[in-house]
Amino acid sequence: MPDRSEPLGLYVHWPFCLAKCPYCDFNSHVRDVIPQARFRDALRRELSNDAARLGRRPLRSIFFGGGTPSLMDPETVAALIEDATTLFDPAPDLEITLEANPTSVERDKLAAFRQAGVNRISLGVQSLNDDALKGLGREHSGRQAVAALETARKIFDRISFDLIYARPEQTALTWRHELETALDLVSDHLSLYQLTIEPGTVFEGHYRQGKIILPEDDLSAALYDMTGEIAQTRGLQAYEVSNYARPGAESRHNLVYWRYQDYLGIGPGAHGRLTLSGQLHATRRHRAPEIWAERVEARGSGSTQETPLNAEERGREALLMGLRLAEGIDLRRFEARTSRALSDCVDEAILEAAIAEGYLEHGSDRLRATHQGRLRLEALLGALVL
Repeated sequence: MPDRSEPLGLYVHWPFCLAKCPYCDFNSHVRDVIPQARFRDALRRELSNDAARLGRRPLRSIFFGGGTPSLMDPETVAALIEDATTLFDPAPDLEITLEANPTSVERDKLAAFRQAGVNRISLGVQSLNDDALKGLGREHSGRQAVAALETARKIFDRISFDLIYARPEQTALTWRHELETALDLVSDHLSLYQLTIEPGTVFEGHYRQGKIILPEDDLSAALYDMTGEIAQTRGLQAYEVSNYARPGAESRHNLVYWRYQDYLGIGPGAHGRLTLSGQLHATRRHRAPEIWAERVEARGSGSTQETPLNAEERGREALLMGLRLAEGIDLRRFEARTSRALSDCVDEAILEAAIAEGYLEHGSDRLRATHQGRLRLEALLGALVL
């Protein structure tokens, strides 16, 4: 199991948004007034509380997610970065990412976030098409998205942006134009997400009523393949199912998740995986922002769950995360992390069939999904993993 010498990722959850997107099932909340000072103090206290028991772990990355972290005051971001790099031992190449939306208000704050210590920005562009953005419930326009990409390029060396594909009425031609326009502005890192109907969202109700019709599977697959082809012409490789990057520009923080390493999650609803007393634990904080803050103020932590994971659970999680990566799973690390052999975690007959069909490659030290395997990864994992 990992010890205190293994690097740690830090995730900070900011739960507030200007509006709730109809497709979103993240822990996000709309408030007329955001209590900036209260939540800054609570986040700092929870971070300090966890650092006291974790010790001076090497710090690999910090990721401000949400919600909409770019609604945070820059001084809050600066204070948390200073705390984290004081309480832990920051790597020389510490990656500090903040998610931002392309509204004009948030775009104007990018320079302040850079000054606060953020060195990588992730822009929630989602689309450059105004009709699509309206349908997705986004607060920005296509013009604002382009302006945000241009502004970010002047301020940050490392930029990522998100796009949503397989949207209603989307065609291959419009997708190609949209993607190429965005990549003309920023060609460092792209996160691509297929529009899905999540339980409990506004879109779920619209879908059941027939107000939303998603593209057929064949078109969705064609759009995904087109993305990989266009990204490759710009020097971006598909290093994970939904992520493309130039070599060296991969998200180091997200690699912590996919490689099944330790990460500390603070803030309302944040999850984590932490090695405590030699045992890997799943951690979770209370989802409701105000209740989380009350708990932190009362006892230093908004934790609601800290559950030891047994070998079977660790094996399953490591497979579900690691096979998303083009590099696959390092089997020696897998056994050290999970205390299980691969053969104990998979259906051997399914494994052999998947290898024969060209969906998986199994070498002496690595298991990885091929491109064809990653295209059908959800179904493959459902059948393969015990």
